[in-house]
Amino acid sequence: MTRAAGIALAAILVVGLALRLYHLHNPILDHPAWRQGDEAAIARNFLELRNNILYPQTDYNGPPPNYVELELQLVPYAAAQVYRVAGIHEVFARLFVIAFSLGCIPLLFVLGWELYSRRAGLFAAALFAVAPGAVYYGRAIIPESDMLFFSIGALLFWCRFARTRAAADFWLAAAFAALALLAKPPAIVILAPMMALAFVRARDASAGSTQRWAPLALLAITLVPLWLYYGHLHRIAEWHWATGITGLHVIPALLARLSSPAAFIAGLGGMLALLKMLATTILGPALFGLVLVATVTQPRDNRAFERAVFFGAWIGALALYAFVVVNVERVDYYLMPFVPFAVLYAAGGLDYLLSLVAPNGMSRVALTASCVAAFIGIYAGMLEVHPYYTWSRAVFAAANEVRATLPPGTLIVMAHYDPSVLYTIGHRGWEEDPYLWTVADTLSAMRKGARYFVAVEVPRLRANKQLYAFLLGYRRVQVRSGWQVYDLTQRSALKVPTPQLKVLTPQLNVLTPQPKVPTSQRKVHVLHSLLRGLAVVPAPAPPPERPPLSHRIERDRGTR
Repeated sequence: MTRAAGIALAAILVVGLALRLYHLHNPILDHPAWRQGDEAAIARNFLELRNNILYPQTDYNGPPPNYVELELQLVPYAAAQVYRVAGIHEVFARLFVIAFSLGCIPLLFVLGWELYSRRAGLFAAALFAVAPGAVYYGRAIIPESDMLFFSIGALLFWCRFARTRAAADFWLAAAFAALALLAKPPAIVILAPMMALAFVRARDASAGSTQRWAPLALLAITLVPLWLYYGHLHRIAEWHWATGITGLHVIPALLARLSSPAAFIAGLGGMLALLKMLATTILGPALFGLVLVATVTQPRDNRAFERAVFFGAWIGALALYAFVVVNVERVDYYLMPFVPFAVLYAAGGLDYLLSLVAPNGMSRVALTASCVAAFIGIYAGMLEVHPYYTWSRAVFAAANEVRATLPPGTLIVMAHYDPSVLYTIGHRGWEEDPYLWTVADTLSAMRKGARYFVAVEVPRLRANKQLYAFLLGYRRVQVRSGWQVYDLTQRSALKVPTPQLKVLTPQLNVLTPQPKVPTSQRKVHVLHSLLRGLAVVPAPAPPPERPPLSHRIERDRGTR
């Protein structure tokens, strides 16, 4: 690498770092609060409960342990080790995420150089540094950045192995690929271009036996750790997020789309609608436009066929992933695996286009115009994600007031779905919808040690008349925020009759406490209303509208 290229890469890293440091000290109530709440709680529980990366725990469902079936928690575990020295500050977790995101930049530079040219590598690095999705989610406490880091590394070393056949490159590619899938399973899409490249190289008459067995070895080294890890978590976890989302959301939706031509076409339409998210908050308008231009400006050299197979297999796998998974879990950060493809493909097209229109370099006027256009593109991209940085100061203040008011270490029932709020309150316990939570649930939580009931969504609690009447029988803890906090260990002076619930039985109606729905079923959001709504007669009044308490995006609910 020349000195000029090194300076350019360093400048790109500085710009990428500056963009990712914006609002570094935000609490985890910014977007996506739900997912960040889980990650932050897992980090804190590594510190306070069990310091073993194979045993991640969340804060909800009562007294610990509350093991959860999620990805390998690399960032939370690393942050927990820093917490031991410097105390619990979420900024350390954000800094680890930023480190992974910035690490993608030099890897993309080398990979772009490997696939196209050194200049294309610089373009790829620069495009990733400023892509709005890479910037914003490159500082959010979610596993996308470490997944991308290991994915890009796997592709880089596999491309080098295909060229050099060096054993070190193979083992590095396999290790990075295995870590990418453990960081988050959607990284499995990288196996498509890797296998495609191996197929192209295997057609070469000079390819030896190593080139032929390497793909099978790569698949084994990559997939076996993933199978072992999730098998272990499935045995110990109370919250089966990975298999739950797959079995209850993704697979049924896929089968429905394949049930008829009309359903399949509707599924394709839903997938194409994802382009709006891809073109705005993930790639941004400028990068999305460059990708479209790159489809007709790819270089036509002796490696054109190899690159076409490589990128064709990659975009095919990404499209299949979008159709099967993102079509169901429609949150934009699920589209982050598209970013490395987009920046590399656009960089190759841009490099070839410049070689045609300015083979001897750009004039000062053209260079100035390009810089202005780049600034406008970056600014437009950042405008797309700017609302994500907002968070509710009222919720943050109220949560900290409750944290300061209640005795440390006590279990609470928080009447609101959002782990980030429960995390900010600083107590473990239950996070539930007050309209669906019942008296029987409350009594069960009290038997397990719940001492306080914290009603964040007071209108929804009041709409649940039986639960609200039950809570009025306990002493109110005064807080200024407007939330309602009840001490479940002290009865109120008010004389409130204990409610009895009318439950539907196969033959007759009897007065008896409502049976508790198993928690594992209650937490599956798609079945939640059905399980609760059919159990009680008569049905309660419709719940009031839900205010945006923590500025979370509603479509994120129930998504990991």
